[in-house]
Amino acid sequence: MLVAKNINEFRKGYETVRPGMKVGLVPTMGALHQGHISLVKKAVDKCDFVIVSVFVNPTQFNNPEDLRTYPRTLEADCELLGSAGADLVFAPQVEDIYPEKDERVFDFEGLDKYGEGPRRPGHFNGVAQVVTRLFDIAKPDYAFFGEKDFQQLAIIRNFTRKLGNKIEIVPCEICRGEDGLALSSRNMLLNAAQRAAAPHIFATLDSETKKLAEDNFNMSVDEFLKRITDGINSNPELECEYAEAVDSDDLHRIASWDESEHIRLWCAVYAGKVRLIDNIKVR
Repeated sequence: MLVAKNINEFRKGYETVRPGMKVGLVPTMGALHQGHISLVKKAVDKCDFVIVSVFVNPTQFNNPEDLRTYPRTLEADCELLGSAGADLVFAPQVEDIYPEKDERVFDFEGLDKYGEGPRRPGHFNGVAQVVTRLFDIAKPDYAFFGEKDFQQLAIIRNFTRKLGNKIEIVPCEICRGEDGLALSSRNMLLNAAQRAAAPHIFATLDSETKKLAEDNFNMSVDEFLKRITDGINSNPELECEYAEAVDSDDLHRIASWDESEHIRLWCAVYAGKVRLIDNIKVR
């Protein structure tokens, strides 16, 4: 496995790609866990040459403290990626990705109206900036993204289609620990009490969604979301920032179950200063 720490080293490593080879890209911000590795393994199964980017993208952080404290573990990441079968790790410098200030502003056609969009201004625009740059550099046939960031996945599909890229966006299921907690790089920032409490997030989503189905959706959307919020907040280590039920395709927030046949529940929760997100299919 090759490790490229700037764009010139990346180009040399890319020379091993031969015509006809299918190239897969797994964009990450590092601090890798088994959720990332599941994406890499899926890419290895589907592609002839797999590139994994490790880059903490400054333009998608609206909170400078979050950017400063985001875990960086490149050496350990490379060990994991070598074992998983990656061919090339691209760990660029900021100037490699942004040789000039990126002032592009993207229109996501309302996909950023709810969820993370209004709560993290500029976040998805930063995601679009870095992902399109990585697409331009790596020229992949396939790009792999996890469903834990469900809204991000929909937005990436949207701008990839609008820009006319022939890249296939491959969704990958959420990886969870044995206790149900969605795997996330931010989990390593939790203290012992917060880590013990964090599985309560998915336990609440899962149990309340099952109760809703068993009740044939007779509960109102507002009542359901209140049960989610109250259930999460019943743990003193957790504070639910929001819980929303949205159409899985256009991501609009629904007011009644009749509005959509495909519904996702998503939420953001604070454990101390650590912000965790999760989602679950409602139907």
